[in-house]
Amino acid sequence: MRTLYIQPDECINCGLCVSVCPVDAIYDEPDVPAAQRHFIAINREFFGPAVSGLGAPGSADGKVAPLDHPVVAALRVQER
Repeated sequence: MRTLYIQPDECINCGLCVSVCPVDAIYDEPDVPAAQRHFIAINREFFGPAVSGLGAPGSADGKVAPLDHPVVAALRVQER
């Protein structure tokens, strides 16, 4: 897995994940930089039937899902 996906229907917008991310890679949605806004849709698509099929937490069926959205999997790994 190359990114953390946040289930958008389960998120309560508390901001805790933003404050504890050790690399400052999580933003409140209104604060997502313009160059990264497309990842909002990618995050939502990850849980849909076309990618992982995980759906909402209550609909999980125990099947193994892809580790990443195809767009994320195709990104070049960045050096730290």
